Amino acid sequence: MTAEQIKAAGGPADLRGEFAKGWKVLLAATLGVMCGASPIPYAIVGFTAKPLKEEFGWSQTEAVLPITIFGVIAALLAPLFGWMADRFGVRPVALWSLFGFAAAFGAISLTPSNDGGLAMSVYYGFWVLLGLIGIGSTPVTWSRAINLWFYRNRGLALGIMLTGTSFTAMLIPQVAVRIIEAFGWRSMFAVLALLPIAALIIAYFLFREPSREERPRAIEGTSGNLTGVTLGTALKDYRFWLIWASIALIALSFGGAYINMATIVDQRGIDARGAASVITVLAIGIFAGRIITGALLDQFWQGFVAFPLLCLPAISAFLLLDPELTLVLAMAAGFFLGFAAGAESDLIAYLTGRYFGMAHYGKIYGMLYMPFGLFSAGSPVVYALTFDRTGSFDPVLELAIGAFIIGGALLLLLGRYPDDFPEAETDRPEAGMEPA
Repeated sequence: MTAEQIKAAGGPADLRGEFAKGWKVLLAATLGVMCGASPIPYAIVGFTAKPLKEEFGWSQTEAVLPITIFGVIAALLAPLFGWMADRFGVRPVALWSLFGFAAAFGAISLTPSNDGGLAMSVYYGFWVLLGLIGIGSTPVTWSRAINLWFYRNRGLALGIMLTGTSFTAMLIPQVAVRIIEAFGWRSMFAVLALLPIAALIIAYFLFREPSREERPRAIEGTSGNLTGVTLGTALKDYRFWLIWASIALIALSFGGAYINMATIVDQRGIDARGAASVITVLAIGIFAGRIITGALLDQFWQGFVAFPLLCLPAISAFLLLDPELTLVLAMAAGFFLGFAAGAESDLIAYLTGRYFGMAHYGKIYGMLYMPFGLFSAGSPVVYALTFDRTGSFDPVLELAIGAFIIGGALLLLLGRYPDDFPEAETDRPEAGMEPA
C-alpha cells in the first residue's frame, strides 16, 4: 500500500484499528451469512433427493429443480435488494430477510404426504417463496457493510465473513443426514429453520453500518460522501462484463457438481455418510479458499491470485471422472472444488468495491451476483438432466474442465485497479437519482 493510500485510509493507526472497531459487525455478518439463504438450501438439497424420490417417485431432476427455482428468483431480485441496502441501509434489509427466510424454510416441513401433484405444487411453492424473500440474507447485503468498515484489510474481512457458508457446508450436511435418518426430511427443514432465528437475534444487537466518522477515509470524497461509479457507468465498462462472464462460467460448472455430489460419488460406490464427508471436506476447502484468497487479495493484484485458484476445480472434475474413485480421491476433489468456490465468492465482493467503488455498491454487486445465482441455480438441473438422459455425469464434468480454466483466465484481462472514483451527491441516493 502506498503512502498516499495509507494517508487516505486514515493512517497506520487507523489501519490497525479496523478489526478493533468492526469485529462485532464482522461476527454478526458472518453468522448472518452462515445461517442465511446463501448456504443452507444448497447444503441440504442434495440429501433430500433420495427421500423425495422414494416417497413421491420423482426423478433426480424433479427432486433438485426447487433449488433452481429458488436460485433463479433470488438472482433476479439481487439487484433490487442491493438497491434497498444502498437506499435504506443494510440492517433493516438483512434482518427482515433473515426472518422471512427462517419462516419460509421451516414451512417446507408442511408439505403434504401424498403421491399426487399437490405435494409437488406445495413443495415447489415454498421454494418460490424462499427465492422472493431470502436474497436479502445473503452476501448481497452483508458485504456492503463489511466494505464500509474495512479498506486496508477488506479482502481478509470479506473472506472471514464468507467463511459463514463454509461452516454451514461443514456442519449442516452431517446434521441434515442424521435428522433425515432419524425423523424424516420434513423434520430436517423445521429444525434447521431455527438457525436463522438465532443469527437474527445476535445480529439485532451487534450489526450496524459505520457512522461517517468510523468509515475508512479512502472510500470517501472531499465532502465525506462515498465514492464510486453509477450502475449505468459500470454496465458500460468492459471490466464489468469480464467479471460477469467469469462468474457465470465458474458458477455453471460448480453448482451442479456441488448439489449432485452425493449422487456423483454414490455412482462410484460411496455411501451417503461418505458423501457427507466429501461435502464436509469441500466445505473445509471453501473455508481455506476464502481466508487465503482474502489475505492474498490484500497483498497482490487479483489476477495473480484468481487465475491459479480458479483452475483448481478442473482437477476436481478430472478426479470425479475416475470410474474407480476412492473416498480419499473424492475428498481431494471436494477440497479443490471448495477452495475455488471460496475464492470466487471472495472475488465477487472484492472486485465490485475495487473496480467500481462503494457509492452504488449494492446495485452493482447485485448485478454481478445475478450470474452467480442464475448459473448456480441452473447448473444442478444441467447436471441432473445429463444424468437422467445418459445415466452418468461424465459428459458435463468433461465440459466443466474447460469452463473452469476459461473462467479463471478472463480475470487476467481486467487490468489495474482504478486510482479514484467520482464522489456521490449523497450517501443514500433517492430512487431515480442515479443517471442512466
